[in-house]
Amino acid sequence: MFVAMSNVTGVGSAMGPKIGAAAVGIAIVLAVALGVKTMVFGQVRTEKLPAPVLDDQAAGAGVGGHSETAVFAGGCFWGVQTTFERIKGVEKTWAGYSGGTKETANYGAVSSETTGHAESVKVVFDPRKISYGTLLRVFFSVVHDPTQLNRQGPDVGTSYRSVIFYTTPEQEKIANAYIAQLDAAKAFPRKIVTQVVPLAAFYDAEEYHQDYAEKNPDNPYIQVCDIPKVKALQAQFPELFQEYKGK
Repeated sequence: MFVAMSNVTGVGSAMGPKIGAAAVGIAIVLAVALGVKTMVFGQVRTEKLPAPVLDDQAAGAGVGGHSETAVFAGGCFWGVQTTFERIKGVEKTWAGYSGGTKETANYGAVSSETTGHAESVKVVFDPRKISYGTLLRVFFSVVHDPTQLNRQGPDVGTSYRSVIFYTTPEQEKIANAYIAQLDAAKAFPRKIVTQVVPLAAFYDAEEYHQDYAEKNPDNPYIQVCDIPKVKALQAQFPELFQEYKGK
């Protein structure tokens, strides 16, 4: 089930270009006036998606304690990072840029929407504790809306596109199979537009972007756009949820 919310537009992300505090404040006032209890931009699921039919044998598949890496892009990396940080089995996360070159992998250039990067999050996880398919399930259920093309709610541009940057052939296979499974089941009212592409490189974002939601919990953008994702994770996946206090 989906709850449709305000479709406020804006461009950019982070300190300057991200939707302004005044605009967010107005949106909150309007939401309260309309009786909206959960405020996010775009759409948010109220129930989790089915598990992937094809997965990497689920938790316990890892061998010898080796960690694996997954990279996801689904709008502003603040919200993507703060959600994945709260999943059991996730060891580390980094906000960064994928899909472009090293020379332009910086916030100022990426915000111009001309570099080809997507705001991304690198997730290092223990496959003995959580499967790649489970991470995908959370990604599609609560992290973002995979039917929005080149945007997420108020953030518009190709740097906010939905992408799975796979790091192994197995990840590619599982991701494509899960998207096909969800589309066939009509899990969303529109077709999934998530790209599945190989990871060429991941470039760490500037330090002030790392753990931004944890460091700025009172930021209006975080309050409106990102905290609801964490609440949805806890509500839909209580068995996966863990508290996070920062690096």
